[in-house]
Order: sequence, then structure tokens, then C-alpha cells
Amino acid sequence: MKVTRFIRRRLKEHPLSRIGPGLITGVADDDPSGIATYSQAGAQFGLNMLWTMPVAFPLMAAIQSMCARIGRVTGKGLAANIKTTFPPVVLQGVVLLLLIANTLNIAADVAAMGEVAELITGFNRHVMTAMFVFGTLILQIFVPYHRYVNFLKWLTISLLAYAAVLFTVHVPWPEVLQRTVWPRFTLDSDAAAVIVGVFGTTISPYLFFWQASEEVEDMHSKPGTVSLVSNERPAGEELRRIRWDTWSGMLYSDLTAYFIILATAVTLNVSGIKDINTAAEAASALRPLAGDLAFILFAVGILGVGLIGVPVLAGSGAYALSEAMGWNSGLENKAHDARGFYSIIAISVLLGLVIQYTPISPMKALFWSAVINGIIAVPLIVVIILLVSKKSVMGKFTASRPIIILGWIAVAVMGAAAVGMFFLG
Repeated sequence: MKVTRFIRRRLKEHPLSRIGPGLITGVADDDPSGIATYSQAGAQFGLNMLWTMPVAFPLMAAIQSMCARIGRVTGKGLAANIKTTFPPVVLQGVVLLLLIANTLNIAADVAAMGEVAELITGFNRHVMTAMFVFGTLILQIFVPYHRYVNFLKWLTISLLAYAAVLFTVHVPWPEVLQRTVWPRFTLDSDAAAVIVGVFGTTISPYLFFWQASEEVEDMHSKPGTVSLVSNERPAGEELRRIRWDTWSGMLYSDLTAYFIILATAVTLNVSGIKDINTAAEAASALRPLAGDLAFILFAVGILGVGLIGVPVLAGSGAYALSEAMGWNSGLENKAHDARGFYSIIAISVLLGLVIQYTPISPMKALFWSAVINGIIAVPLIVVIILLVSKKSVMGKFTASRPIIILGWIAVAVMGAAAVGMFFLG
């Protein structure tokens, strides 16, 4: 009996059980559409887009830590806090654009997963896409959050595939380090568009809503736990956990994106392949250049992160709309207790599936989702900074000055890149 209790206790204490929402958010950041964007950056510009990842890391980590802090301190998601602090038009505009962008992004993601599954198994891509869609829906709707989240955490290991790819190809490390800190490219509209795409897929609005809401979800999954504004006692420990969780999760995400850009730069770009339309196309192009192992690793990574990215995309939109409408929400709730919340998840994912059978190209869906994300990310970051700076919202737990400064730098960098995309020749 004692042995059984010991085994159960040790299983509960495995390393993944102590990791919070930051890891899942970080991996969801490298979804199949993100992989396509990073692959295009490496294929088109070679090593000269590696610099974007060191620049993006502190910015994305600061923003996600602000979102996590808002959720844990207030006990409410991002949309609920916007609703009580800003005029209704702000929330309505953000949620509408978020839902549109997320649905288009889901369409691009599930299309990439279906294409990759067809490459690996030989089964029809549409059949495989439908299997992935209904599989993720069943998990989200019928499996309680505290069990489902552990499934997602184990899937995060799939990102290691992109580091493994580098062991199958020649990498000129001295030149890699040089180009990371001193890139060489012409800053024209094409370069600006890729930079916008990289930053837009790295610092994405859906991640903001997910991060805050999952902190609330985690809080509710632990009996007796309340917001920090209601009980300050665990504040020190909880805020330290959030810092570690978000910064380590974003580092994992950022390094993976760096590896994807690097892998495609030293294979596709070097071989003259400079235009990549889908993540599956990037995987397929690697096969004759780097061998079957590189292809399989790249493809398996796409499937793994897709199984994380699609639920996060659908869940973030559901959290946002449910909080805006005052509906009961949360993955820990049963379907009949949160009908509106789960309906939004189902509608978003099924619409993403339906787009596969319409004249709308999945890559067009990806492009427009990136454009919308680019539109709403900058003002939404401003809203997040204002929220996390308000004592009326955060009490004594407002964000530190360095984090706020990093947030404003993110606004400046992303805003300048977006402007440059339209006005540079």
C-alpha cells in the first residue's frame, strides 16, 4: 500500500507536472503556420534572418509574462479585464479580429498537418485532416483540463525534432554566429514583409489570451486557490513561478524558431530553393537535400506542434468571446456547463476544416490571419501594458519597469516593421 502511494506521488511530481502554461504557450507559438513562416525566412534570406530570434525573445517573454501576471493576479482572463477597464468598442473589435484570424490560422494549420500526414502515411490528406480535427475536438470537449494539459505537455517534446535536423546537415557555425549579430540584406518591402511575418507569428494575439486564461484555469483546478488580489500570501512564490514558466517557455519556442530558420537556410537557400508555400513543402524539400531522417524529423515536428497549436487557437478565441459575453468558460468545465465556450471551440475548428473544401487557399488563409494578427497585435500590446500598469486592476502587483519598457519596445519594433512593409520600395 505504501509502495502504491509512493509511486502515485512520484508520478504526480514528474518534471512536466510542475511546468505551467508557459511551455504550452511557447510550443503553440511554433504551430505549422509559424513553421511555414520561419521556413520561408530561412529559404529566402538564408542566415540573414537569424537575428530576429534574439531580438524577439525578450519581447515575447515580457508580453507573455504580463499576460500571465494579469490572469493570476486578477483571477480573470485578458478579455474580462479589457471589458471592465476599456470602452466596449475596444473589446468588440479585438475579439472579432481575433476570431477571424484564429479561424484562418486553424485552416492553415490543419491543412499543413493533413499534407504532412499524407507524405508520411500515403493516406488522403483530407481524411487525415478530418481525423486531426475531430481528434482535437474530442480531447478538448470530453477530457478534463487537468488530464488534457498533461497530454499537451508531453507533445512539447516534438519541438526537439528541429534541433535534431541540424545534426543531419552541415552547419557553418562561425558564419551562423556572425550573421546572427551582423546580418546582410537590403531593407526593402520583401524583407519588411518577412520581418513582419516572423514577429507576427512569434508575438501573436491568440497567445496573449491563452496565457492569461490558462493561469486562471490552473488556479481554478487547485481547490481553495484564489486570485492574488484576494490573497497576497502566495504572491512571491506564484510570481517567481510565472517568471520562470513564461521566460523558459518562450526561450524554448524562440530557440526552436531559430533552429527552423537555420535548418532551411543551410539546406533550401543554399540549394537555390527560395520560395516555400507550406510547412509540408519545406519538409518535402528537405528530403532530397538532407535525407529521409531530416524529412521525418521535420514532418513529425509539424504534427506534434499542430496538435498543440490548433487547440490553443480555438481555445483562446473561445475564452475571449466567452469572457466578453459573460458566459461560463473553462476547459475544466463539462460541455453542458459551458455550452457557449465549447460551441466556439467547435465552430472555429470545424470552419477551419470546411475551408479545406472551398476555393480559399490555406496559404491565403495563413496570409490573411498574419495580416490581421499584425493589425491587432500592436494596439493589443498597448492595452496589455496599460492593464498591467494600473493599480486599480493589479493592486500592488503591477509589472516592473524593465518589463514595461520591453513591452513598449515590442510596440515600436512591430509597428515600424508593419509600416515598412507598406512604404518601403
